[in-house]
Amino acid sequence: MTKQITEPLYQPDVLGSGYEQATLNFPDDYEGQVTATLVRKKAEHATSKAVLYIHGFIDYFFQTEMAEQFNQHGFDFYALDLRKYGRSHLPHQKYYNVRDIAEYNAEITEALDIIAAERHDAVLLCGHSTGGLTTTLYAAHHPDHPLIKALWLNSPFYDFNMHPIKKKLGVPNLSRVGKICPDLKFPSELNKWYGASLHKSMHGEWDFNLEWKQASYPMVRLSFVRAIFEAQKEIHQGIKLNVPALVMHSHQTKNPKKWHKDAQTSDVILNVKHIEKYAKKIKGDVTISKIHNGLHDLVLSEKSVRENVYQQLFAWLKQKGL
Repeated sequence: MTKQITEPLYQPDVLGSGYEQATLNFPDDYEGQVTATLVRKKAEHATSKAVLYIHGFIDYFFQTEMAEQFNQHGFDFYALDLRKYGRSHLPHQKYYNVRDIAEYNAEITEALDIIAAERHDAVLLCGHSTGGLTTTLYAAHHPDHPLIKALWLNSPFYDFNMHPIKKKLGVPNLSRVGKICPDLKFPSELNKWYGASLHKSMHGEWDFNLEWKQASYPMVRLSFVRAIFEAQKEIHQGIKLNVPALVMHSHQTKNPKKWHKDAQTSDVILNVKHIEKYAKKIKGDVTISKIHNGLHDLVLSEKSVRENVYQQLFAWLKQKGL
């Protein structure tokens, strides 16, 4: 790329040794000042290959094992904390507040420009959940991007997980109200045991910031419902990708009402049948992989499960010449 960019000023990151972060600044939006945060961890040896990871809803980048797996396989690792998430959240902002998924294009584009300037010529763009929806559309809308060579989607948010009648009648109406009253809140219906299945203070093995990634989130803004609903319309119609894509999801969806081992062997957030259904509608070179006993965020699953995720991922990347 020939675009001239300002060299980012990297600082040590909260994740410790080898992790650096840089603040990216953008024009003010409906809440005021906007920043995003680019985190990087470079591989031991110089490489022209890189990864750009986009997190999901109520999330931020903390999955160090994933970064180190990519480093060990010869990729420099980059992740974005999107505007209003994690490291990027500013005091005047509402957490996770968005009115259009396209708002995130600015930081994805800026991150890719930086990655190019740092002497990379091949990027695996990857996203989890809402990040999977966002990156799918970004790749579809930038079919000739010189850096993006493949797409890895970890439980992408291609449809709402709710009763069909409620989804057909309720979500479109909520979306219409969300255009007028974006800050109005509505029950999220997110399974309350997901966060508990992850954090080491509860039933999980992972340590993360519980302000940045909240263990429960009972109410959601209608602006978010509208942003997702509008983005999913395009997925449901069927998009075209010019790069190979690997779509991964758990083998099952469960909705435990009390603590149960299902919370640690299932996707309790999305319906995996929806992921598969809409992944099959994508035109192009798409591989769908079902991960037995996977969690919603597959790389946070039990050790043997996530080892299977990485084995399949890197075998696929090798097959695709990356």
